Amino acid sequence: MEKYLRVGVIANTHGVRGEVKIYATTDDIRRFKKLKECFIDTGKEKIPVEVESCKFFKEMPILKFRSMDQMGDVEGFKGKDLLVSREHAVKLKKNEFFIVDLVGLSVESDEGMPVGILTDVLQTGANDVFVVKTEAGDEVLIPYIEQCVPEIHPETGKIIVHLLPGLLDLNRR
Repeated sequence: MEKYLRVGVIANTHGVRGEVKIYATTDDIRRFKKLKECFIDTGKEKIPVEVESCKFFKEMPILKFRSMDQMGDVEGFKGKDLLVSREHAVKLKKNEFFIVDLVGLSVESDEGMPVGILTDVLQTGANDVFVVKTEAGDEVLIPYIEQCVPEIHPETGKIIVHLLPGLLDLNRR
């Protein structure tokens, strides 16, 4: 499991007082209101920063980091990931998972047949869709609904799916 989780990407500076616009990669942008400490991933290092304030502009979080008071202090962070440590991540409900913890898990049918490896999760609005790459290199789309995905076990590295008739034949991407 990853030690850090991405909650956003620094999109741009905002004003001249060191604030940054965040492109949120989390389901609930209001979580930024409670964010106190996070990390900026420069690609070479993870810089710890303390969040001094948060406001919203056109549904984008605007963060101000402590001790970064000028545009020049934050300008070099454009396009960089904003991370939180796992212990500061939002608490998940039962049967909720972080996508990063699911990608790479092996997928097998409830009859014991290997299906492939989960490579992505598409967020469609109605329900998420699992993208599974088969050994043959095909991609299979499996809706993340209880009837199709009855079990997820990140601790053992497995996702159990119920394959509806024809799913492997008709649902290739």
